[in-house]
Amino acid sequence: MNRKRGMSGLIGALSRRQFMTGAAAVGLTLTAKPKFASAQAGNVVFANWDTYIGETTLADFTAETGISVTVDTFADVSELFAKMRGGNVAYDVIVPSNDWLPRMVAAGMVQELDHSKIPNIANIFPRFMDEPFDPGRKYSLPYMWGTVGIGFRKSAVSSTPDSWKVLYDSDEYSNKIALLSDCGTMLGCALKYLGYSLNSTDKAENEAAAELIIKQKRHIKAFAEDNGQDLLAAGEVDLTMEYNGDIVQLMTEDDDVDYIIPKEGGILWEDVLAIPANAKNVDNAHALINYIHAPEPNQLITDYIQYATPNKAGYELMDDDYKNNPDIFPPDDVVEASEFAEYLGEEVTQMREDLCTKINAA
Repeated sequence: MNRKRGMSGLIGALSRRQFMTGAAAVGLTLTAKPKFASAQAGNVVFANWDTYIGETTLADFTAETGISVTVDTFADVSELFAKMRGGNVAYDVIVPSNDWLPRMVAAGMVQELDHSKIPNIANIFPRFMDEPFDPGRKYSLPYMWGTVGIGFRKSAVSSTPDSWKVLYDSDEYSNKIALLSDCGTMLGCALKYLGYSLNSTDKAENEAAAELIIKQKRHIKAFAEDNGQDLLAAGEVDLTMEYNGDIVQLMTEDDDVDYIIPKEGGILWEDVLAIPANAKNVDNAHALINYIHAPEPNQLITDYIQYATPNKAGYELMDDDYKNNPDIFPPDDVVEASEFAEYLGEEVTQMREDLCTKINAA
């Protein structure tokens, strides 16, 4: 499917991952108008995951509105949370996950959205408009949703890795496996393997998950900061815990790569668009969120990053290969075995962080 041409002329031979990583390093500003015109229209500071926006989305937004976009990226939401809590940054739009949003609300970090400034909200599937973590969508709108499972190289495994055991409790692929470094994700999937809830608040169960990881550390090649797909692509690992969209992107480039959600169940997640309490460009922030949920821009984002869109208008513009892909839209039985991560309160969060400190130090 053809994408609009915008930033591609500037990117040249750089891959999308190289481009976005470079952008993060310098705090890239995208503008498609003369600097004085865009300065008059203002700016919007967008904090997002790496490689998690359409190839030309931000340049197209600038061309249409005259609003320039300054991009900052983060490896996981704990990094974003720490930056915001430190008070040294002023983002206008952020992309936290469903379990972090309530924590940000409780800390006074995000402000209520003005739905009247986001008319494209009408394009969102109704089922996403009243989530337990944000009733009535007071503070956020959905961006993308998906799963966490195992990406693997088919030629390197003896059989389909249909259990978390291959990552957490086996030496079969010693030094060729990676776990995501995010504390809640790493512990959560270990809890699923042990037969507990992803959202267990029981100290003994969480300690058992931590001990499992500590015992397995000698077989783990890397604790990846959202770059497991790159390690898999480079041959540094043969199996990696990763977000489904990152692996699906890689699958389009490498026929030897596949993705599975283990039989114990994986993590369901939803990333959201929110506006920080200290945003300096609130109207521009609403404008960017509204643009992201316009039909064609949403379709271009979705086609590029290959995650499941909550936007009905964007979804309907996608081809059948996307709509019928079980790695993007998992079967009902897989969904039933999986869980959404929840915000478990500060006491449990601190307990888990202490356990992850112990894992890192082991």
